[in-house]
Amino acid sequence: MRVPLNWLADYVDLPADTDPHALAAEFASIGLEEEDFFGPEITGPLVVGRVLELVKEEHSNGKTINWCRVDVGPEHNEDLDDPKDPQPGEERPSRGIICGAHNFEAGDLIVACLPGAVLPGDFAIAARKTYGHISDGMICSAKELGLGEDHSGIIVLKDLGLTGEPGDDAIALLGLDQVTLDVNVTPDRGYQLSMRGIAREYAQMKGQTFTDIGSAEVAPTNAATDDGFPVTIEDSNPINEVAGCDQFTAVQVTGLDPQAKTPFWMQRRLQQAGMRPISLTVDVTNYVMLELGQPLHAYDTSLLGDEIVVRRANAGEKFTTLDDVERTLDSEGLLITDRGADGQGGKIIGLAGVMGGADVEVNDQTTDVVIEAAHFDPISIARTSRRYKLSSEASRRFERGVDPKLGPVAARRCADLLVELGGGTLSPATTQVGQAPEPTVIELPVERVASLVGVQYTTAEVTGLLEGIGATIDVIGKDRLAVTVPSWRTDITDAVDLIEEVARTGGYDRIPSIQPAARAGKGLTVAQKARRRISNLLAADGFTEVLSYPFTNDKRDDQLRLEADDVRRKHVRLANPMSEDLPLMRTNLLSTLVDLVVRNQGRGAKDVALFETGLVSTSAGLPEGPGPRHLPGYHPTEAELDKIYASVPHQPYHYAGIISGNAEMPGVWGKGRRAEATDVIDTVRRIVAVNGLEVTVEADQIAPWHPGRAAKFVLADGQVLGHAGELHPKVCENLGLPARTVGFEIDLDALLAQEDLRAWDGALSTYPVSRQDVALIVDAELPTQTLAATLREGAGEELELLETFDLYTGDQLPEGKKSLAFRLTFRAPDRTLKADEASAMREAATKLAAERHGAEVRS
Repeated sequence: MRVPLNWLADYVDLPADTDPHALAAEFASIGLEEEDFFGPEITGPLVVGRVLELVKEEHSNGKTINWCRVDVGPEHNEDLDDPKDPQPGEERPSRGIICGAHNFEAGDLIVACLPGAVLPGDFAIAARKTYGHISDGMICSAKELGLGEDHSGIIVLKDLGLTGEPGDDAIALLGLDQVTLDVNVTPDRGYQLSMRGIAREYAQMKGQTFTDIGSAEVAPTNAATDDGFPVTIEDSNPINEVAGCDQFTAVQVTGLDPQAKTPFWMQRRLQQAGMRPISLTVDVTNYVMLELGQPLHAYDTSLLGDEIVVRRANAGEKFTTLDDVERTLDSEGLLITDRGADGQGGKIIGLAGVMGGADVEVNDQTTDVVIEAAHFDPISIARTSRRYKLSSEASRRFERGVDPKLGPVAARRCADLLVELGGGTLSPATTQVGQAPEPTVIELPVERVASLVGVQYTTAEVTGLLEGIGATIDVIGKDRLAVTVPSWRTDITDAVDLIEEVARTGGYDRIPSIQPAARAGKGLTVAQKARRRISNLLAADGFTEVLSYPFTNDKRDDQLRLEADDVRRKHVRLANPMSEDLPLMRTNLLSTLVDLVVRNQGRGAKDVALFETGLVSTSAGLPEGPGPRHLPGYHPTEAELDKIYASVPHQPYHYAGIISGNAEMPGVWGKGRRAEATDVIDTVRRIVAVNGLEVTVEADQIAPWHPGRAAKFVLADGQVLGHAGELHPKVCENLGLPARTVGFEIDLDALLAQEDLRAWDGALSTYPVSRQDVALIVDAELPTQTLAATLREGAGEELELLETFDLYTGDQLPEGKKSLAFRLTFRAPDRTLKADEASAMREAATKLAAERHGAEVRS
């Protein structure tokens, strides 16, 4: 919300010497954070000038220019005895200026920018020779001064309804010295999208008395009459059983002057607020919306049917909005339409609360208007705005909640301005359909405020702060208040909302910053501890944690070469995606993590190791159609809760990592080493080990990994933990990744479902170890881990450590065989093992390996 400070000063006591930056800091302290700051952009002499003489000169380039003598006041005119561009017969001091515009004549008051001035865009003005003359300045257009986009001609003050004398400061005259703050309004505070709302916040912040310009008790309103313009509300498809329009006010103004122009002061305020002046009627509706917060619409009465009808759209109905786009409507869309006296015919005249159409818009022939001030359901307007990607000033306010009592006040304020500025007549005929809801009353125990905020507020202080936001307070017991919520605060529905307002308006700086003490026996959860261990391990290994958006598309599944029946293709589709190109939720982290690897590679980081943690989701197992929906505040039964939970996608927590380029950097120690599949396989094994678990590693062929350089990890209960290895060459090519890129992805939830093997009720042995080595000849296809598991089983409980230290294949072995060498470390808890005891344990292990796998001891 852009807040011109000179406009704000109309409603509150704002000192003329207010420091805008200090004011922005004060606003930030109550939740209105500064987004931007618009201050004066013009320096140097910008003055009112009177054109004394205008000579048109045609030049060889076909262009006709005006050579002007301009009176810019005694302080700025040239001396007669030393003019920069002397003219025969010159009698009055002036300046000579070249101008290419032709919308002015001798005698007009214009705006002259003199040498030494600097215009927006750091455009410095100096005297320069052009078209055979010394042009000693510039006659300015609106665009050159930042007053709009009009560059068709220069500013003539009489056209703006302004006057002055030569030499007057044009910066002040045109409001170019004024300051505007742009503050961020949160979605729950729609009332702040108005000067009324900002003024109320300022008054409370400064302890001033605020006169509410939007209150029906203060501002004039029209009483409803029987002869008002007919309005009917027909809502056959309410959303959540809430009517799309519950109130509609219509006021009529007749006899407007179609040629009446918007006064400059109003145009300037609209520009400062970020809006473009269009015509008097449209500008007045926009001005009142910015002033009070109630969006308005003006219809040309002569173009309307006999009755306005508010209804839901018919599915497939078409409507062309003001941006000249034909839109196919949904049955949830709320429309403003008209129809004849016989109930037949009619046309769509607008998407309610979002955007109108051109059929009944006011034009340069309009003399009679109907002013609409309606109150629409925020959900209806928000859905319409998002469905058609139409965000307007009106929809921004309606979807955040507009004061339901504001319609009659805003309609009358708009009508009064049209009468004042456009010469019209206010018709007594007024339509008011519907009533504002009864105010919400909330009981508030004062001691609860201190318990939640941590500041000891007195009852008087709480009462004063809540009255400052417009609430009415009744004391109903000792330190118990009944708070009547003001109509414009639709965000306040519970006692905690009132407590938040006390904390905000009382000053966030009063709230102490105290580190809360953890409760005894509490701390990190098992899952949190596991995530911390894994993330620390990966960071220590040189991985950098990143965060990608969880949105993807079917094309990425094709790039990853997923099979047609792969469960990872069963995505959850978003109803309202951030981008039409990414309408699906990811089912695996690698599908989005690869984008960050490619981005880093594109920025020159050739050796990349990234990891990401987060949720993935799948639609596999979900029931057909949307899940059950209930009204806010409804408590579902157990059976209904089961259906709700069944409609929620499965969302396991995953870890994924990718290494591209070198795993070991080159240096004085050597040439370095590129990442291999074994690097990420070992990373997963250590992730499992650091969580006190064991995992079986098996070769696997699954996309997106290389069929001969990938591993599957199987947990003790048979669950697949994940996969790791080298990405398929075609996948690397599809995604733009370097060849031989490696990666892994695991399911943390599956890992946490295992029993932690580190829970041990034994005692540490202080006795020495005994080591035995053995080399076994087995089939080449036998996995090393399978053989190791057999040896561990056969060796018995005294086996402390089993290590593989050699693999041999060659001419000395039969075809199809390999030799694996193991080191077995034995230790007893109660004695020193003898050599023959350790040898017996080794023999038992090798005997079991021989029985199961046909292993032979290699001599």
